[in-house]
Amino acid sequence: MKSFSWIVLLPLLYLICTSCDTKKKTGYGPVPNPDTASTFLPTSAIPDSLFLGDQACKKCHQTQFKDWRGSHHDKAMQVANDSTVLAPFNGERFTSQGVTSHFFQKEGGFYVNTEGPDGAYHDYEVVYAFGITPLQQYIVSFPKGRYQCLRTAWDTQKNKWFDLYPDFKVVHSEWLHWSRGGLNWNNMCADCHSTNVRKNYDTATQGYDTRYALINVSCEACHGPGKEHAKEALDLGKAYQGPNTMQMTKSTSPKELVDQCARCHMRREQISDNFNFQGTLLDHYVPALITDGTYHPDGQILDEDYVYGSFVQSKMYHNNVTCTNCHNPHSLQLRFSGNQLCTQCHVPDHYDTAEHHFHKLGSEGSKCIECHMTGKVYMGNDFRRDHSFRIPRPDQSLAYDTPNACTECHTDKDNEWAWNMFKGQYGVPDYQHFSDLLAPGLRGETNGKESLLQLIRDTLQPEIARASAVRAIRDYIHPNDIADLLRFLKDTSPLVAATTVDVLGQINPTDYATNLLPLLKHQKRTVRINAFYAIAALTEFQIPEPYKEVYKRVKKEFFTSLDTTSDFAGGLAKKADYYIRKGDIPKAMKNYEKALRIDPLNNMIRTNLANLFYGNGQLDKAEAAFKTIIAQEPEYGPTYYNLGLLLAEVNKMDEALVQFEKAVQYMPDNIRAYYNLSLLYDKKGQIQKAKKTVFEGLNIAPENEDLLYTLVYLYSKNGEMQKALIHAQKLVEIAPTNPQYETLLQQLQSPGPN
Repeated sequence: MKSFSWIVLLPLLYLICTSCDTKKKTGYGPVPNPDTASTFLPTSAIPDSLFLGDQACKKCHQTQFKDWRGSHHDKAMQVANDSTVLAPFNGERFTSQGVTSHFFQKEGGFYVNTEGPDGAYHDYEVVYAFGITPLQQYIVSFPKGRYQCLRTAWDTQKNKWFDLYPDFKVVHSEWLHWSRGGLNWNNMCADCHSTNVRKNYDTATQGYDTRYALINVSCEACHGPGKEHAKEALDLGKAYQGPNTMQMTKSTSPKELVDQCARCHMRREQISDNFNFQGTLLDHYVPALITDGTYHPDGQILDEDYVYGSFVQSKMYHNNVTCTNCHNPHSLQLRFSGNQLCTQCHVPDHYDTAEHHFHKLGSEGSKCIECHMTGKVYMGNDFRRDHSFRIPRPDQSLAYDTPNACTECHTDKDNEWAWNMFKGQYGVPDYQHFSDLLAPGLRGETNGKESLLQLIRDTLQPEIARASAVRAIRDYIHPNDIADLLRFLKDTSPLVAATTVDVLGQINPTDYATNLLPLLKHQKRTVRINAFYAIAALTEFQIPEPYKEVYKRVKKEFFTSLDTTSDFAGGLAKKADYYIRKGDIPKAMKNYEKALRIDPLNNMIRTNLANLFYGNGQLDKAEAAFKTIIAQEPEYGPTYYNLGLLLAEVNKMDEALVQFEKAVQYMPDNIRAYYNLSLLYDKKGQIQKAKKTVFEGLNIAPENEDLLYTLVYLYSKNGEMQKALIHAQKLVEIAPTNPQYETLLQQLQSPGPN
């Protein structure tokens, strides 16, 4: 069952930015320094004519070309033919999750017969091959310029067909079905598998006209368009001093290089309509933070993070180690084998010894990566290592149920054993890792808020960890904490500033407009559009004169970011939320409905829409929406609760009673469900059931004032005045300053008829 939050009317895309350390040229042609340049950089696409192709690069860069040839970048995407397709397509049949796919060749082409978006079987021609090892995927053409990646892939090491998600059942109507958004090449793959990609999504037709300059990840995908560079080198000959117009050169700083690689090697959201090398990472993409579902509470990988989000957590990154210290940038292979890769920097006589790793020399356990780079298998057979380079922490595994390298290898042992071994070999850690502060906050521990605030304030900690703490603190927010948050709007890290804007944008942002308005002039596009979104409730007439012009410019950037993600249900939901903030409910509804056409099973969005219907008096539509959610996710309690409230309002008491009973069944810790159910029982004359329900709620929350007040009411109504008096006295003890409770107690103590 898919889970989703019952908190409605919140934006669904909260991927917050990360900082850039760029202090060099970025862009094609004469490029400005981004630290001194105008905030608003050109957003136009680079003409394909400026890209020359790998054969032009080969003429002068033969060694680099030789390394690149045949690499993952070179083979990132290829036209399907006899030389590029690695699978046999000789009549094989593969069945998974009740779907049988038949692979065959016909008229010189490669075909698959499999389940389509309508639930029926069709023949599809493979037009592109994707990748080379450890798997190769295949892409077919759909109407409206859509290209879809098959869910069944070819294992190039074991030479067999396999399901990318063998344990995950997906029906043909779901967004995650291979024929729909989850495996759509245009929006999920193209930007990183080809060079100079323009998605070109048409919101009106829901079609694409996606274009690229070069089909694969060519030299110019990383180094930028080469036409001007080649001309300059040819014109100047021996006088040529270096690639003034190129990206990712020997003079690129370590952190800038990481950011440039990160464009594709990170989990992120795109906010610009074109990547054109202008500006920095944050002017085009918003990396994901450390959140539940993507990472473990300590920052270790859980879902796919594509390396960047892990690496920027590491001490290596903060000490200016960069991607190319370990990887050949052209072949992508490791520079050295075994522990020699690590002992480039770490003294072998200290670290590459049994006294350090406590394993037999030459064994698997003696390899640095086995302890410091654990990994997971993604996409069925692709093992990827965690690049946060952390010391195993069995003590955190005991406290927060996080993994550790010790028990991942010693599978017959438990975390208690691992912690005892660790203490015996290394002692109790005398250092503080950011996870000591982040994990309690993400896990909702009693000291969670204090830990998060301590982490945010510590500017020596990784920026991604600090920003993740800001995001997490929204679950603890209290009016007294606002002053603390406001100071982080001026944080030197754009990552932290942008996340702070996002959090404040959910807490009466108009109250902090004077603090948020200056961020419309922030250097990073991500921060600017977050600020615009946060103050969306303000009209243009309410914008102070010094900000009117920049407000209009950022508004254009903001809507460009919405258009860029409008082929995602979450992007449309964010647009809907913007219109809610503007008070334009019809447009909000329209965008939620568009989102559900993309992903009809997204019940977070459907819940938001149902509540809009409800609040707008469209009760029939609200009821239908709630019932659709229940049909799709029958164990999700909050929907029964919301539907129960609606039915009670329209006086369908019998139906409402059923919904509240199910609400209590599926969310037994929700006190409001007990409260409303008890009132309904009373209304139906079932007073014993009403009292029983109140007591069930009080077993969970013994001092809940609403339940105690209801119990007093039920006892007094039933003539049980002594019992009513006892619970009224308890109410006064709990809330002695509440005059209503004191009045109630006095009435019950007064002599007279019951």
